[in-house]
Amino acid sequence: MSIKLPAVIRPDAIAEARNRIHDAAIRTPLLQLAVPDRVVYLKLECLQPVGSFKIRGARNAIAAIDPARLSDGVYTASAGNMALGVAWCARAQRIPCTVVVPDSAPRAKVGKLEQLEARIVPVPFARWWQVLEEHRFEGIPGTFIHPVANAAVIAGNATIGWEIHQDLPGIETVLVPFGGGGLSCGIASGLRAAGSTARVIGCEVETATPLRAALAAGGPVKVERTPSFVDGIGGSGVLPEMWPLIRSLLAGAQVVSLEEIRGAIRILIERARIVAEGAGAAPVAAALSGPVTPGPVCCVISGGNIDAGVIAEILGHQ
Repeated sequence: MSIKLPAVIRPDAIAEARNRIHDAAIRTPLLQLAVPDRVVYLKLECLQPVGSFKIRGARNAIAAIDPARLSDGVYTASAGNMALGVAWCARAQRIPCTVVVPDSAPRAKVGKLEQLEARIVPVPFARWWQVLEEHRFEGIPGTFIHPVANAAVIAGNATIGWEIHQDLPGIETVLVPFGGGGLSCGIASGLRAAGSTARVIGCEVETATPLRAALAAGGPVKVERTPSFVDGIGGSGVLPEMWPLIRSLLAGAQVVSLEEIRGAIRILIERARIVAEGAGAAPVAAALSGPVTPGPVCCVISGGNIDAGVIAEILGHQ
């Protein structure tokens, strides 16, 4: 299915998104992480009502749908966080919600979906990825909300960039988890719309590096993927419809190891009392493992929906 996104997320679309999402998403705090030799700020999207930034894009996307079409409900394909965002907002709007999840989705996220009374359709990862590529799943009623390649979703995510600029007007580097590009391109769009020249770097885990591969090849390529506890990032490739935005908005990719992410999760818990899932901790891992930058960096902690057993294992193997 051929999908064409706008070449740029317009400032007026971002301003409209800010007005649309205020009843669902909070303006998350930004605090400094106490680490030596570096100045690291944390944008705490893990504190959103559903535990991740996805509520912003979900709320804006539902608001953009013709009300006459909402009676059949909405559905999405998500490893968990977008599903939670769509389910939360759908319940608030009193419309049906279905989520297609990979059968490896963390129990912490699936359990929350059950509490939100969403219909859950588990499928193998390859079939789930096919839904992302095709923007549909036959047999499910309602309007499909793509978790990444949707202009309204990206505009909702862009409100994070606008807030970062308001709180850190001189920031030069923003580190963002890279799953499909909806968050990183949204934040880069929001920063630009607010007048910022900050670089936005996509952070990936070593088990799957579609952004690094695409930047090296000059376009999307398939990559090998190894499943791990880091479930919110690390897809099979960059979606072609996202590539023009990625190429124009992102300044590069930084890859971190699973052990570096484990270390970042420990540091966030011990020094900031913040619980981050693997994807959410990837920017902190990148900030602490990469070269020291001359100025401060802002790490977007995208979500905190992590199984308690994973946290216990990480804290127990220091």
